[in-house]
Amino acid sequence: MTAPPKTSLIKVSGEQAMAAMQAGHAIDVQIHLRKIPLLSELTDEEMLKVRADIRIRHYAKRDVVLQKGATGDSLLFLVQGQLQVVDITEDGRAIGLRMLAPGDFFGEIAVINGTMRSASVVATTPVLVALLPRATALHLFSHSPSVANQMLRFLAAKVQRDSEFRALLSIHNTAKRIYGFLELVKEKKDNEEVVENLPTHQDIANMINTSRETVTRTLLALTQQGIIKKGTHRLVIVDPEALQKLAQS
Repeated sequence: MTAPPKTSLIKVSGEQAMAAMQAGHAIDVQIHLRKIPLLSELTDEEMLKVRADIRIRHYAKRDVVLQKGATGDSLLFLVQGQLQVVDITEDGRAIGLRMLAPGDFFGEIAVINGTMRSASVVATTPVLVALLPRATALHLFSHSPSVANQMLRFLAAKVQRDSEFRALLSIHNTAKRIYGFLELVKEKKDNEEVVENLPTHQDIANMINTSRETVTRTLLALTQQGIIKKGTHRLVIVDPEALQKLAQS
């Protein structure tokens, strides 16, 4: 396998690495920018510009990475860990919108429009985040065909996903919302339907506007019926047809 060009590597060391990895001694962290899908097809010249401008930050679990209403001054990439996009209602309730996994980018709408952040992003685990200044991001959007193409496909998928999620939230039966949520977030891997990086029960509850207890009770019932099998941060859908019938019934 060909090694990634050196222009795609960022080395975080010393105190910054200690903070990033929560270690008690100096270590080196190498970040391969070409493993970030949006940046994977950049030319070496474009990658050099990105590497010079990008900054890496560490956030602890439950830290607010993006604050709703803040200035959209950078495009962000999740390098390690897991994030949740949330909105805060007028009565102070946190409503989860979606989960983010390593390689995902976020904050693009405020960057494109030059507007304030429309939602907050909270770390559900310790995370490493890469921040690319707005000017550099906008240059890539307009001058890099690979980035522009991926951004268009991402925005189209986001519109579809948001529409599906709004339909899910309109379901009055809470158990059916949980079934529908699993249907939305599942993916096929090695001939299995799975939910990778399974959010906590509280995070799922926040996302679909129910209680943690209801999520726990419903997932336990699905497990007892042999429809799902839960592992550590992973859920296997053993009987996809049964889950689909429950979601559509």
